[in-house]
Formats: sequence, C-alpha cells, structure tokens
Amino acid sequence: MTDKIAITPDTHTTPPARFSHGVRKGNLLQVAGQVGFLPHVEGQPPTPAGPTLRAQTLRTLENVRSVLEAGGATWDDVMMIRVYLTDTDHFGEMNALYNAYFDEQGLKQAPAARTTVYVGLPAGLLIEIDALAVLG
Repeated sequence: MTDKIAITPDTHTTPPARFSHGVRKGNLLQVAGQVGFLPHVEGQPPTPAGPTLRAQTLRTLENVRSVLEAGGATWDDVMMIRVYLTDTDHFGEMNALYNAYFDEQGLKQAPAARTTVYVGLPAGLLIEIDALAVLG
C-alpha cells in the first residue's frame, strides 16, 4: 500500500491545525483549501495579498499551484477545483480573473471541473480554492 505524504511548499507556513496543505497518495494529490496569503516570511504572521478580490484570487491560485508543484503535479493534472467565495456579488469578477489566469497557463489538457460555493471565511479573506490532481 502506498504511504500518504504531506506536502508543504517552502512558501507556506505550517498549518494552524492538524492538516496538510496537500496530501499525495499514489497518483492522487489533494490540495487543501488555499487562501490569498503572501509567501511566508519567517517570524511574520500570514499576510493577505491585499483587500481586493483580484489580489486574493491571483495569489490563491498561485498558492494552489505551489502545492501542486511541490507534490509533483501541474494544472494539467487537476481534475477538480472548488472555489469558495464569501460574496455572491464576486462571482463575475472571480470568473473573469479565473479565466484570464488559466488562459495564461498554456494548459495542454481539458480544463478541470469546477464547483463554486458561498461560505464564511475569517475576516478579510474573500476566497479559498482547493484542487484534486491525478498524476500519471
């Protein structure tokens, strides 16, 4: 049986609770919900990329990508993406940012399936994204 391997990129802090930023088992990689925190600086608390949906969305996508890469995956390996928004009015802007981001990624495979839901997040955070990748 294949072991589960915790994935934490150098850009991320240790999670605040008992979970991993990503877990790989065999050819599956689950990326935990990522938010728009800037890359970790030793001795500094996590800092949001900014107050805007744009800044947080783009940083969140990059944080998901960091976990994917640390686990040996790329966006082309992603089968499912879940987006969690705090405000239904943000859907159109998020969708435009999401589409532009993936247009720039030069994907060679079909886009991942996606679900978007509306949730409560800690104060100041507007978006969270998780992903499931299948490698090889």
